[in-house]
Amino acid sequence: MTLQTDDHRFMEFTERYLRSYWMTKVANFAAIILWNILHILVTIYCWVDSMVHILESYLITYGVLKKYKSLDASKLRYLAIVVDSEEAYQTSEVIELLHWLTAIGVKHVCLYDMEGVLKDSQQTIISKCNARPWKGVETTESFLKPSQLSLEFVSLSDGKEGVVKAANLLFLKYKDYKEDKPKFTEPLLDEALRIVGCSGPEPDLLLIYGTARCHLGFPAWRMRYTEIVHMGRLKCKKYGSLIKAIYRFTTIRQNYGK
Repeated sequence: MTLQTDDHRFMEFTERYLRSYWMTKVANFAAIILWNILHILVTIYCWVDSMVHILESYLITYGVLKKYKSLDASKLRYLAIVVDSEEAYQTSEVIELLHWLTAIGVKHVCLYDMEGVLKDSQQTIISKCNARPWKGVETTESFLKPSQLSLEFVSLSDGKEGVVKAANLLFLKYKDYKEDKPKFTEPLLDEALRIVGCSGPEPDLLLIYGTARCHLGFPAWRMRYTEIVHMGRLKCKKYGSLIKAIYRFTTIRQNYGK
């Protein structure tokens, strides 16, 4: 009896093990199938969305979509363009982009990349675009000709140096303060950044060209109410996509900020 009972238990254990084994195999196989189906669906969706985006861009470029003809670029007072440092070496692409902005009617542009590649090429860019260096709204506006850009060049070092200079200024100003130490509020920091020459205007719109979907270190204190749009790779830029991004900005309702 004991031997038969042990054999019976062994058979039950084997059956349960084999059932669990095959159920696990089937579940893993089904999960792989579902994952591949989901991957295919997402790939198809991204491809269709990309094709629609490209088609829409060409339609905008050739003036088929009439609503984009009513673009009022004067609502965009200051535009910032963030470029991945690797793509910033494509100076001809940057210059072509700036020519498009001039044709659209944009007046003030800030060019930014982390490593300062654009800043090193600023003389070439300014001369090729017949632009003027940024020297503040009032100063620059008085010298701008029709269909002429003003350009500001910023890199990551400007942001770091600006913070250090502002911190040193506040330290020197309040290190011997006899009364209660003041709280370093936002207006106080803004004033310190303005004094050291690192405040700068806040862009209404910031366009990112590159693979990363982030501002890549653009000074945070200049983006409090900024609309941010990722535009894809610089070499894949499209005139219609640029018009669409600016048009969408000019038509949104802003409840807060400027």
